[in-house]
Amino acid sequence: MNDVSGKTVMITGASRGIGASAARAFAQQGANVALLARSEDAIAELAGELGARALAIPCDITRYWEVEAAVTACVDAFGGLDVLVNNAGQIEPIAHLAASEPEAWGQVIDVNLKGVYHGMRAALPVMIAAGGGSILTISSGAAHHPVEAWSHYCASKAAVAMLTRCVHDENAAQGIRAIGLSPGTVATQMQKEIRASGVNPVSRLDWSDHIPPEWPARALVWMAGSDADAFLGQEISLRDAGVRARIGLEA
Repeated sequence: MNDVSGKTVMITGASRGIGASAARAFAQQGANVALLARSEDAIAELAGELGARALAIPCDITRYWEVEAAVTACVDAFGGLDVLVNNAGQIEPIAHLAASEPEAWGQVIDVNLKGVYHGMRAALPVMIAAGGGSILTISSGAAHHPVEAWSHYCASKAAVAMLTRCVHDENAAQGIRAIGLSPGTVATQMQKEIRASGVNPVSRLDWSDHIPPEWPARALVWMAGSDADAFLGQEISLRDAGVRARIGLEA
């Protein structure tokens, strides 16, 4: 995993869960990390933990101008941007489509889909001008299969999977590496919200069924390196034993 040493990585939703674990994993491999989240105190604390290689940037990814400003701040601090991890995501409120509240449904689309687009749109010109970069996006099995009461989440994740393919199609020749990661169910705050809903089989999974956030974090570091080039423009799944073995994760 030495490919990321000295590189600069921007992570959305870095205040907790997969995002915070990814920040630690990249920093441990010698990368600079720009931490984006609305939770200013949480990312400031994490930046303090990680030291001089970390920069906390409070940011609402549903607002493009904030994401654009965050990219500028990252470049000013570290001299460039090599990897974008589109991690921020939301699933609440969980509701059946016929009973969903339109504004709340749209807010999930704003975070999960428009937020990813904003990150891509702000990062791509910087990466292209530098000769390349990696755009890594958190996908989900929900991108490919309907899940009861998750219409907003399923629709947004399906759209993001297509965005990743679009970036590959349009920008691979300019050195842009676009890959999606479907981690499976992860022991994070989102899973606590899912469990509390009591809706659909996912909410009834035992906590021990979920993988730790350190697994997708390690996968993201691996995806940023050349060993993952066989998966460019695609989505990898941590349910795949072959992928896990390649990354060095436990069975």
